[in-house]
Amino acid sequence: MKTVGYGRWEAWHFVLAAALGALGVMLAWPAWMDIYTIAGNDEEQSHIFLVPIVAAWMFWARRVRLRNCPPSGTFVGPLIVAAGIAASVVGYDFSVQSLWHAGAVTILVGCILTVLGKNVLFQFFPAFLVLVFLVPIPGAVRQAVSIPLQEATASATRTILDAFGVPVVQSGNLLLINQKPVAVAEACNGMRMVFALALVSYAFAFSIPLRNSSRALVLAFSPVAALACNVVRMIPTVLLYGYSSQEIADDFHDVSGWLMLPLAFMLLLGVLRAVKWSLLPVMRFNLAYQ
Repeated sequence: MKTVGYGRWEAWHFVLAAALGALGVMLAWPAWMDIYTIAGNDEEQSHIFLVPIVAAWMFWARRVRLRNCPPSGTFVGPLIVAAGIAASVVGYDFSVQSLWHAGAVTILVGCILTVLGKNVLFQFFPAFLVLVFLVPIPGAVRQAVSIPLQEATASATRTILDAFGVPVVQSGNLLLINQKPVAVAEACNGMRMVFALALVSYAFAFSIPLRNSSRALVLAFSPVAALACNVVRMIPTVLLYGYSSQEIADDFHDVSGWLMLPLAFMLLLGVLRAVKWSLLPVMRFNLAYQ
């Protein structure tokens, strides 16, 4: 059998890993269908569709590590599969949806590692860890994030509009402009962008050579970037809801939502440039990322 150019790795390793991964998905098919349904029907969970692409990219960015990562230690795979099955069963029996979903993801990872082995897990750990984003965010976590985000967005929007002489009255997450109420939760609460940006930030931080301190800075700044971009979006949205038609405001809200993630990513690039400019230590490019 022809090798793929990485030590003792051969093509059948990856074919078999893909086949066992597909079998793992089939073993937990109801959970995967539930994840797909949630991601398709709830825009705040739509970042789930990006996860396979991000994981594949992160694996590809580290592909050279396979040279020093022989296929061994495959015993770890069945252990992870067993843990995934246990989590899935407990989650289903006790109606803990997030545990049920996490069990399905764990089974998939275990099936793949049954062929690839523990060395791949250690060398490509960030690419496996990103699969956590496949688990839909539980309602309690979403509320814990969305409520403070709504109030912070409303407060920052009111402050900026006041500074420019636009009269706005705030009550919680409700803004009153030109006698028209605009609820931040209804207009744009930013939840969709927060988790999508966290996913993109994670991929960005672990796909280029950075010191761990710089990576932590990028990850820590992602919620700030999401809030800042949400305020940028909210200001014209509130003005349109207050001084134009509902249809125009709704159209702007829908279109601007797609523009905020690229803008937030540009902010992260700016943060990295600022880190380099301030001479904070950044790792040199090494063979592991070539």
